[in-house]
Amino acid sequence: MNRFLNRRRFVKISALGAFGLQFIPFTGLKAAPSDRVRVAHIGLGGMGLSHMNWFANLPEVEIVALCDVDSQRAEEALQKLKVVHPNSKAKTYQDFRYILDRDDVDAVTIATPDHWHAQIAILAFQAGKDVYGEKPLSYSLKEGDLMLKSLMENNRVFQLGTQIHAGDNYHRAAEILQSGVLGKVKTVRLWKTGEPTTIEKLNFQTPPSHLNWDMWLGPAPYSEYAPEKCHFNYRYFLEYSGGVFQDFWCHIADVVWWGLEPQKLKKVTTRGEKADGVGDTPKWIEADFKFKNLDIHWTSTPPDIEGAENRHIGAYFEGTKGTMVCDYSSREIRINGELLTDIIDIPISIPRSPGHQQNFIDAVKSRKQPQSHLAYAREMTMPMYLAMISYRLQRPLKWNTKKELFRRDEEANEMLFRPYRKEWNLIGI
Repeated sequence: MNRFLNRRRFVKISALGAFGLQFIPFTGLKAAPSDRVRVAHIGLGGMGLSHMNWFANLPEVEIVALCDVDSQRAEEALQKLKVVHPNSKAKTYQDFRYILDRDDVDAVTIATPDHWHAQIAILAFQAGKDVYGEKPLSYSLKEGDLMLKSLMENNRVFQLGTQIHAGDNYHRAAEILQSGVLGKVKTVRLWKTGEPTTIEKLNFQTPPSHLNWDMWLGPAPYSEYAPEKCHFNYRYFLEYSGGVFQDFWCHIADVVWWGLEPQKLKKVTTRGEKADGVGDTPKWIEADFKFKNLDIHWTSTPPDIEGAENRHIGAYFEGTKGTMVCDYSSREIRINGELLTDIIDIPISIPRSPGHQQNFIDAVKSRKQPQSHLAYAREMTMPMYLAMISYRLQRPLKWNTKKELFRRDEEANEMLFRPYRKEWNLIGI
């Protein structure tokens, strides 16, 4: 290959990491070398360090490589890894393609900015690596199609980094929805509070020597370097991400797709306002999705319903026989005026997760897809991309589910994929 071609402990670790608690001491458990999965981590900011921490604490994993376009971050990550594994022989890289060229890497995790997710995953599949990819799935909707095609062609395994998916609360909420105890659910309301960070100005300057800025930009349009656009703040610029909405959609929409499997999206209508300052992702956003027999509404504030007011993120399900409100870790069910947290008559029907990262490692070994697999993630994230297009065009859009195209709207269809910067089109499309 051309070198530049391409149960509770783990649940607890996943939950802690999802809320930003970074390093947990390794337990010292060991697995036979023949049973170990050799993992490399690509992207070593806050979420990338969480990836490294989670996998470092799995006895079946050996971390063999660390990569970041900021070499300083890669070296800092290596030192943190050696606190946990003093004898680690992991190597550091600035260019992920060297990792994909290694035969001793079984799987990679990806925690780069959104605009790099798809190409790295596709190249990893082509190189025979399995992928644990951070959310959102990709920068654009059509990239998800390319990822799924490549995964199937190369017989690979993929897990989307929706860590909350592993928790018991989402499993139970999905079981309640699937049981029919709420009757026919015709309306769902989703919300996430919070505004993007206000960035007052961009201070253009020469990139630091330890940062490969051209590669950081990669497939995105060229821009002069400004530290305010780089690393964490990238998510507040439409060139690289979609702000709070794109950051959190899959974390709460996940329970909807798991429990209800919405079908045949027909129309998307989005309203919103640009962030204050120089960032251009939404300050707030409201989106209405019309599916066959189901309406889903997204807001940036909690809806005016019982149980929603104190939740910074949540999902409300309105059925003909009852309602349910849930967030990451709790739920409230209302049936016939009675407030419940569970319905014991509903049996456990969904196998519980051993932990999101452990589920991925198990899948790598079994060659069976994990819970947040790519086909599922693509369906669940699709409405988010359409809503962002509606926001940018400031008009309602009609959707053809069968063709996966907007109806009679070429301008909107062109926004389903953004062409890559020529020198960083690594997958040749």
